[in-house]
Amino acid sequence: MIKSLVVNTSFATSLFLSQSVVADWYWGEASIMGTNIEVQVWADSQAQSALAIDAVFTEMEAVNQLMSPYIASSQLAQLNAKAAKYPVIVDANLYRLISESIEFSEASNGAFDITFASVGFKYDYRQQLKPDDDQISASLEAINYQHIVLNDEDYSVYFNHPDVKIDLGGIAKGYAVDKSIEALQAMGIEHALVTAGGDTRLLGDRRGRPWLVGIRDPRNEEKQAVTIPLEDFAISTSGDYERFFEEDGTRYHHILSPKTGTSAHQVQSVSIIGPSSTINDALSTSVFVMGVEAGISLINTLPDYEAIVLDNNRKLHFSMGLTQ
Repeated sequence: MIKSLVVNTSFATSLFLSQSVVADWYWGEASIMGTNIEVQVWADSQAQSALAIDAVFTEMEAVNQLMSPYIASSQLAQLNAKAAKYPVIVDANLYRLISESIEFSEASNGAFDITFASVGFKYDYRQQLKPDDDQISASLEAINYQHIVLNDEDYSVYFNHPDVKIDLGGIAKGYAVDKSIEALQAMGIEHALVTAGGDTRLLGDRRGRPWLVGIRDPRNEEKQAVTIPLEDFAISTSGDYERFFEEDGTRYHHILSPKTGTSAHQVQSVSIIGPSSTINDALSTSVFVMGVEAGISLINTLPDYEAIVLDNNRKLHFSMGLTQ
């Protein structure tokens, strides 16, 4: 149900627990998957909260170890190293997420495409490095989700182009949030918040009140562009402020258009509201690349999902369900 949430964007790498031994709110924070993780749970005791928060961090790290392109031992990294040579059998969860990613590619007419990494790995936002036009042009042929060949019988993945690389950064954090909420539900937790970067999912309400979720202003981290009341729902935001650098007045950020191999610039941020963080995550990336008109048109075809888009002229746009 759409209500609201206010998320603290200041995170640490430690676990904070109140000293109460009775039912209360408990908090945990960590750095996993290259982003900030925050957990809030209503638990019967400090001991229960510690187990719950640890379960979330365990789920997050499991996804990280399986799907990070930067951990050499991860199955995704192994795919990037080997799958253009021969089919590689992978874990069922990774296989299903790759399969779902291809479905989003088809639904978005290629705006969402995990093979964007074929050029994406040539950017280094920390070092403010980008590929030149010739390098981008040489990599574009490898960006095509149809280069990914899946075998449902043995869960193997093959790339039919020698230069293909994949990155699940546009969907994996949302998936990790969903897995974390499932873990909390299995433990009997009824009220919780799990945030991984721009992906937040809420379990229940905030004990009789809605959560208040703020969508930050892409150009001022101290301000909120919108605040929304939510309960038992999820929200994911993709913005051009997450990983970027500026050069000669141009902002180079990590959300790349698969068609051009360069940063998409029609919008500054996209927030998707819906029941699944996995789907929200992929849709926020898709709509960011598609732009306002095509992106909101896509969301208007999807029951239970809504969009808030801030365009590059700083004008807000809303999907149909939020304007009625």
